[in-house]
Amino acid sequence: MKPVQGRREFLQIAAAGAATALAGSPALGLERGGGREAKAEVLSAPPVAGRGEPKFELGLASYTLRKFDLAKTIELTKRVGLKHIALKDMHLPLTSSRDQIQAAAAQVKEASLDLYGCGVVYMKNEDEVSRAFEYAKAAGMRVIIGVPQYELLPLVDKMVREYDIKLAIHNHGPGDETYPLPSTAYEKIKDLDKRIGLCNDIGHTIRAGMDPAASILEFGDRLHDVHIKDVSAADPSGVEIEIGRGVIDIPNVMRALIEINYAGIVSFEYEKDADDPVPGLAESVGYARGVLATL
Repeated sequence: MKPVQGRREFLQIAAAGAATALAGSPALGLERGGGREAKAEVLSAPPVAGRGEPKFELGLASYTLRKFDLAKTIELTKRVGLKHIALKDMHLPLTSSRDQIQAAAAQVKEASLDLYGCGVVYMKNEDEVSRAFEYAKAAGMRVIIGVPQYELLPLVDKMVREYDIKLAIHNHGPGDETYPLPSTAYEKIKDLDKRIGLCNDIGHTIRAGMDPAASILEFGDRLHDVHIKDVSAADPSGVEIEIGRGVIDIPNVMRALIEINYAGIVSFEYEKDADDPVPGLAESVGYARGVLATL
């Protein structure tokens, strides 16, 4: 695909993508239940029939700006027009004191940003689970995007009840033995408190062989967060690329979120160009907004 040149072309591409999807154009042949390797061939698949207006809002996973400090991260988040942010620990260390956490949260709030969550937070023992919930509580966060080991899920179940803070398990695609797909996490948590749910990283989902829109529909009752991105291939070789230039059917993903009445945050996690991410991030945000404008 040729490079996108400007806002007009963003909207043209978004409109074309939405119109094509509505017409039932060929889409990648991926599994609904996940787990199997992505197929190389292209099959016809009907688009998701979205309904109503989006209830979700766009935000940023601060890992996108991992080479910058918190002040610069706040500045750049506002520059691309996003109002919600989930902080990674390089911007607010998990080992911070309560006073340090509250000071950072105040800094975000004073910039008119919503500090809705944190992550990805890895949880390998009970102390790390407890620390994550105390950290989120001190910052006034609503969601922890996390990766708890299986044996810690009973403790997580107890914590979400005690703190009334959601935990969204993040899938990491092929090569991740714990939660490669949303379906993997869902099977582990489906009988636990509903505040334990999923962060569907659609890039990792498609790389592991599952259609992101289908996974959103199938597991939408436990969807607490979304990491939106695009990748170059629907298999383990896929790498991060600007949204709209890759293989993910972004209009269908947006329709799926509308269909399930998702009311959380859809956060850009743009992992390409760590030293200079703003151009690609801005392109991705513009494309996503263009898509939404056509639905």
